[in-house]
Amino acid sequence: MKRTFVYATLIALATGFAVPASANEMSIRQYGWGHAVGGEQIGRNNRVGTYQDGRFNESVVRQRGRNNTAAIGQTGRRNHADVFQRGRNNAGGVGQFGDNHSAVITQDGNGNIAAGVQVGNGCSGEVVQNGSGNIAAFVQTCN
Repeated sequence: MKRTFVYATLIALATGFAVPASANEMSIRQYGWGHAVGGEQIGRNNRVGTYQDGRFNESVVRQRGRNNTAAIGQTGRRNHADVFQRGRNNAGGVGQFGDNHSAVITQDGNGNIAAGVQVGNGCSGEVVQNGSGNIAAFVQTCN
């Protein structure tokens, strides 16, 4: 009986300490009003950071796999950003300043990196990467 209790306690402690190391992380901050954020994480060690300021900004992040990182920051009005990552070690980021921007980043495979910055009004940017070892960046000033 004592031996069973000791083993059960050791297993509970071991699994209790292992779970936070594989946990996903999501941080959301919204200022202003009318914002919408959606997210889904399947896998482990995925991270999402979202910051939205202004009005009616939308962001959606979906990550499947391991060690993926996504960051979206939007300032202004009626901006939309969507990041979908599948695989491992992907990093995607969108920064939008101004109004009426749309950005979509989709990555599959391993080791992809994408980044974007849009300033002004009415910019639309999209990055789609498949495979491994891809790097992309876009910077736009639109009116």
